[in-house]
Amino acid sequence: MSEFTPADGRHVVDVDRAHVFHSWSAQDKISPLPVSHGEGATFYDYDGNAYLDFSSQLVNLNLGHQHPRLVKAIQDQAAQVATIQPSFANDARSELARLLAEAAPGDLSHVFFTNGGADANEHAVRMARLHTGKKKIMSQYRSYHGATATAISLTGDPRRWPNDPSDSSVVHFVGPYSYRSPFWSESPEEEAARALEHLENQIILEGANTIAAIIIETVVGTNGILVPPPGYLPGVRALCDKYGILYIADEVMAGFGRTGTMFAVENFDVTPDFITFAKGVNSGYVPLGGVIISPAVVDTFRENAYPGGLTYSGHPLACTVGVETFRVFEDEKILERTCELAERVVRPRLEEMKARHACVGDIRGLGLFWAIELVRDKDTKEPLVPFNPSPEENQPMLEFAAACRESGLWPFTHFNRVHVAPPLVISEADLNRGLDIIDSALTKLDAYATPVSAPAAEVRS
Repeated sequence: MSEFTPADGRHVVDVDRAHVFHSWSAQDKISPLPVSHGEGATFYDYDGNAYLDFSSQLVNLNLGHQHPRLVKAIQDQAAQVATIQPSFANDARSELARLLAEAAPGDLSHVFFTNGGADANEHAVRMARLHTGKKKIMSQYRSYHGATATAISLTGDPRRWPNDPSDSSVVHFVGPYSYRSPFWSESPEEEAARALEHLENQIILEGANTIAAIIIETVVGTNGILVPPPGYLPGVRALCDKYGILYIADEVMAGFGRTGTMFAVENFDVTPDFITFAKGVNSGYVPLGGVIISPAVVDTFRENAYPGGLTYSGHPLACTVGVETFRVFEDEKILERTCELAERVVRPRLEEMKARHACVGDIRGLGLFWAIELVRDKDTKEPLVPFNPSPEENQPMLEFAAACRESGLWPFTHFNRVHVAPPLVISEADLNRGLDIIDSALTKLDAYATPVSAPAAEVRS
């Protein structure tokens, strides 16, 4: 677009460096790319360079950049009612709550709206504690639940460490991870059984009468796209029922079509007591999150006030984009298309990369939510870079990311993994082009890995 110039980009960067304090960053060690505009699965810088967005920004842009129907929904709502406080009834808020409740599994019936995923998890935990009269919350290692006080305590990755201690009543447990089984399992089914045995033992030792809820990312996101093995989530549901514990499904990243179903729990035939959501509910066009709540929990607050709220709960501009998102999903057959691209394009392409590249140890995923796990040795499974690597240890991944960007793709990398999470509206041609760029960049990483022995030649008589 001609109205954007390199000089504009330099000005944006100069002002950013002078005044913006960036999250999760050493301020003097980052160089933010100035982004001028975006369209569909692509965004652009002020020099005119185009980048395929294979991370959907932060895995929120499910319907892509500048979807015209989402933009128009904001414009129309702003012309009617730009904002209204949450104690009033609002048509956009009411309609989105209805759509969410009808789409959710089981009898989940009411929605409490928040500004994003972290405060959705905060409020789900608060509701669980008030409903049960118990304090402890159990969450997995290799998880991320947000950066507010309780949410960062729930988090099971290194981002929690400098924030400890915060909520001391959070207890972490080890979840299933079939490729690197912490339970020495030899099959996904065995992994599920042993992980459930571990969880039950920990419930017993912690005291079931002290535990309000267990929170689990239905498909672990940033920490590995860890798809739970068959039977695991139904097993968690059964343990919660057995011991009087509530089950919170964190679908902030995995929800709204990312795994090929509206909610990821649908893949595993399980109904939680709460679903927390954000990101894909409206592709982040206006900040929005929330909690979908079971009737039993709602009943706790029918005569007793719920002690929580937010000024912007159910903001009309955010909710109207959520309503339009449901319509776009239906009209553009987003779920069906996501599943079809996953099985016809993504899975076979990644399986082929795994077979050909010495550095690829595992591939896994659902829908348009995949991980390529990188190793130095396929036999030992030694990670290409260690858990929570230093900048020096992370050099191979930095080289990989740079190669992708030079070829016009913005990748999602985390520790020793590459995640494939483009907008669900990406064209098949762009999806294949992005996978081609990843495939080429992986060739650079093969130099760090033990070569795969070629199969012995067949002996013929």
